[in-house]
Amino acid sequence: MSTSKRCDTNLSEINSHDMMSSEQRETHRKVVIAGGGTGGHIYPAIGIAEALQRLDATVDIVFIGGAGRLESTLVPQHGFQFRPVSVAGFPRRLTLQWFPVIWKVFHGLTQSLRYMNELKPDVVIGTGGYVSGPVLLAALLRKIPIAIQEQNASVGLTNSILARWAKAAYLAMESARENNSFRHTMHIEVTGNPIRPAITAFRRCEETYRKFGLSPDRKTIFVMGGSQGAQAINKAVTDALPHLVEFADEVQIVHQTGAAEVASVETEYEETLVLHKEFLHCVRPFFDTVEEIYSITDVMVCRAGGMTVAEVTACGIPAIFIPLPSQTGNDQVLNAYSIAEEGAAVVLEQGEFTVEMLVENLTHILLDQDTHKRMVSASRALGKPNASTNIAKSILSYMY
Repeated sequence: MSTSKRCDTNLSEINSHDMMSSEQRETHRKVVIAGGGTGGHIYPAIGIAEALQRLDATVDIVFIGGAGRLESTLVPQHGFQFRPVSVAGFPRRLTLQWFPVIWKVFHGLTQSLRYMNELKPDVVIGTGGYVSGPVLLAALLRKIPIAIQEQNASVGLTNSILARWAKAAYLAMESARENNSFRHTMHIEVTGNPIRPAITAFRRCEETYRKFGLSPDRKTIFVMGGSQGAQAINKAVTDALPHLVEFADEVQIVHQTGAAEVASVETEYEETLVLHKEFLHCVRPFFDTVEEIYSITDVMVCRAGGMTVAEVTACGIPAIFIPLPSQTGNDQVLNAYSIAEEGAAVVLEQGEFTVEMLVENLTHILLDQDTHKRMVSASRALGKPNASTNIAKSILSYMY
């Protein structure tokens, strides 16, 4: 395995790419972005916002999201203005809980209408989740153009309702285009999900291996259950350790556990590997700069959320997806199979696979050179690392 001597992210080149000077714009344009509740809706929104600023520094961007929700913290941390609204999701069944939810949604709509009157945006972009519903509806009532971005193979409820009035829809996967919701949408484009430029810009290098106590001469498995971890994935991998130690000279593991399970997972590693000190591993609750880990990863074991799929394919990493089975709409299962059908991943559905199946797939992908090379190529072919820039360019074309 060849590695470069220095890590080089080339971020300065990315940030200056396609930058438009202020002299090119006669007036400042304003964009409102709505989406939140989960990182899967927030990070694409931030990715689009950052791309818009890279392309045109004069664009004024304001986020609207749930008061006290995750976006109320994450968005200001990334340097963007944030306006809170009252939000709530409707229960899936008709219950008395609908009454307070209706009031919250109505209150959120009136707040959003005030923001539209105050901000007078040129376009409002929604990245899904019930947070974006009242904001996009307020924009429509004020005759402001809206655009939506969908992260999954299936279309979320809010996006499916509002798609018919959207001027543009930016989809992560081709399969979403088949949804009837988009039959009236003016412009539909399969762009992929917006990811941070650093995800693909960080280069594989020896310093990264040393930083995490790993070897550049071994294949790296990256286990990631999401920012909060995933108990089922943690257990599957720790149960597989007694089998994987047989390949200690060839493989190593980086394991993101989530904060809740880091102690118990570390204990499992220590107890299993007490007689196998040569098996290299790094266990952390969370990696702030996950691009470093992606750069040295040879295969992923992970969930199949829209953003995870986007990052994995943008980096050209073969994956073993263990999709979350309980998600509304079965989004993760559909995401996982859409990638597997193209030869870039294997799907092991939770509760339906054995430890032996996991080990067999891991070792086959890692140690069979033809299989690994083929899956890397398939993954890279699916990746869309320039999604945020392409979406931003499209949006700007409507504004000027």
